[in-house]
Amino acid sequence: MRVKCVLCDTIESIDNDTLEAKRLRNRPIHTYMCQICTDRIADNTKQRLATGNFRLYRSRAEDDEW
Repeated sequence: MRVKCVLCDTIESIDNDTLEAKRLRNRPIHTYMCQICTDRIADNTKQRLATGNFRLYRSRAEDDEW
């Protein structure tokens, strides 16, 4: 299956039998991002977390007493 990265527009080929290929075929909302872009975003996020000015807003899990 040929896929195109949404950020850098490079075209790559992935195996048709993988879970990622199935998700891309069956759910059009899913997009493909190449490994280079994924690593770049992960590195930039880690650098921003290290500065201390970056906050991840995650929903808090409230304990239900029942």
